[in-house]
Amino acid sequence: MSLQIGLVGMPNVGKSTLFNALTRSSGAETANYPFCTIDPNVGVVEVPDERLNQLAKIMQSEKAIPATVEFVDIAGLVKGASTGEGLGNKFLSHIRECAAIAQVVRVFEDPDIIHVNGKINPHSDIETIHTELILADLQSLEKQIGRLEKETRGGSKEAKITLILAEKIKIALDQGMLANELEFTSEEKNLARALHLLTNKPIIFVANIKEAELKNLNKEALREKLGKYKDAKIIPICAKVEADLAAFSDEEAAELLKELELKESGLKQLIREAYDVLDLHTFFTAGPKETRAWTLRKNSSAPQAAGVIHTDFEKGFIRAEVIAFSDFIEHSGESGAREKGKLRLEGKDYTIADGDVCHFRFNV
Repeated sequence: MSLQIGLVGMPNVGKSTLFNALTRSSGAETANYPFCTIDPNVGVVEVPDERLNQLAKIMQSEKAIPATVEFVDIAGLVKGASTGEGLGNKFLSHIRECAAIAQVVRVFEDPDIIHVNGKINPHSDIETIHTELILADLQSLEKQIGRLEKETRGGSKEAKITLILAEKIKIALDQGMLANELEFTSEEKNLARALHLLTNKPIIFVANIKEAELKNLNKEALREKLGKYKDAKIIPICAKVEADLAAFSDEEAAELLKELELKESGLKQLIREAYDVLDLHTFFTAGPKETRAWTLRKNSSAPQAAGVIHTDFEKGFIRAEVIAFSDFIEHSGESGAREKGKLRLEGKDYTIADGDVCHFRFNV
């Protein structure tokens, strides 16, 4: 499955610098003035997973293909964007299909870098962004409610159920709530997802701090700066350090992380948190031609996993040959695992576990 994460934030919070670092590119323009990003930037990032290379080495694969994440960077939002301030909110349409939102929040102080409001206030910045997301969703809902009312009059039962839900969400948005703060039944979750609302997506806060603050980071003090959002998913990142890590060799990057007393880069943290909030994990296929990592929603069945590779695999699913990652490594591959009875034949009811190495049998 394709995983997209939208990057949002106020102008000059380091969003485009972070995008360039994450994607190891210079695709997003960075400058010390608001709205230097005009067109949305899209970058593909490999999901770091040490298990992939271990499997490929055992299988002597010609290629090792990692799972990927797409980051979508849009122009900075300001108060009044929904009514045309700044560049408006027209670019929000580019992240409606994203699975999650990473909201970059400026925490660092630097008099040489302009803040559009003239002062650093992370909580206020978050409120501004949330207000604009809410207003954009209200505009979208008004159009969708009109369509649903018409379909309901035409006798559509599904449209009637969706209309009731859309009106429920609209009331919450009018009260300043995000759609993801509402309690939904399983059925409502699926219907709400189809509305493609920005405020219904999981939000991860990326706090852009100074390099000096990375060492011995006071997480509680950082969380306090985010006010009522202090209990949300927060990833402290220094965009400048991430840019350096992207430009360095593996050895240089490892040395910098060690010097800063960091276990991993901000990119790895962000991807891990995104997988967590979206209930995703990884399974593998392995062979001499290629070993590949695939992204899958947790609690998915074997046929659903097969469908991630190709829809025909799910339709014609017969069975899955499955080896747990640890068994695959311990017994040096498929043959060894088979000899030790660690290769299992699983049917349609099997739930794929993280790290499973799978081979699917199917009818064409």
